[in-house]
Amino acid sequence: MSSRSKVVADILTRAIIEHRLVPGCKLGERELAEIFDVSRIVIRQALIRIAEDGLVQMERNRGAFVAKPGIQEALEIYDALTLVEQGVAAQLSDRLGPAGWAELRQHVERQRQAVAAGNNPLADVLGQEFHTVFVRLSRNKVMQEIHAQLLRRTTLLRSLITADFDYCNLLDDHARVIDLLEKGRLKQAMELIESHHRTVVRGYIMDRQVFPELTPREALGPYLEGRTAELPKPAPGKKTGDNDGASVHSHVHASK
Repeated sequence: MSSRSKVVADILTRAIIEHRLVPGCKLGERELAEIFDVSRIVIRQALIRIAEDGLVQMERNRGAFVAKPGIQEALEIYDALTLVEQGVAAQLSDRLGPAGWAELRQHVERQRQAVAAGNNPLADVLGQEFHTVFVRLSRNKVMQEIHAQLLRRTTLLRSLITADFDYCNLLDDHARVIDLLEKGRLKQAMELIESHHRTVVRGYIMDRQVFPELTPREALGPYLEGRTAELPKPAPGKKTGDNDGASVHSHVHASK
């Protein structure tokens, strides 16, 4: 991926994660090329990249759209998260030292304070971060990359209305997982990880959006301010017109 495509992909990803580009929003290549002031091939490369993360769906003869997951996909995403975290739990139960357990407990305490203060948005963020810290402590880079990709896909689910989570129970799950693993009770910890993710996914009510729909130009505007310098111009004499994207576009369809 070119540096220009990476910048575009990063901005689109952030706009999706922050719910400015909502599920089902059409991402027209021509319109995005005008917004970013780049060629359509740059846009196409960026869309292909974030499609690999499951954030965008590329449809033949229709174009690209922000992915709109259904309940079955939500279940599959959280099943995958469960498997990854259960694998990490097996590693941590044998290898994690006092400093690691202390870091996890400190994170739980921060979340507990947010819940006690009635700050549910912060409690939600800290709850997600707990899982990231948990997997990071495995020091397995591949596991971390897979886990991070799955978490990015859960951001789409958070663009759909959620029931009120019982943050106290979810917080207690985090604390109990730590206790069980520290005591060597791996089987119970793995069962709790599975039930925890099932509780989270049941909190989603699909097909109802809680964020206002913006046009791509409205949604992306705040991210482009002061970032034009990050979109380096192509080398002199190098063609980057729309026709350059034909081979890439054909390759995508051929690989399906």
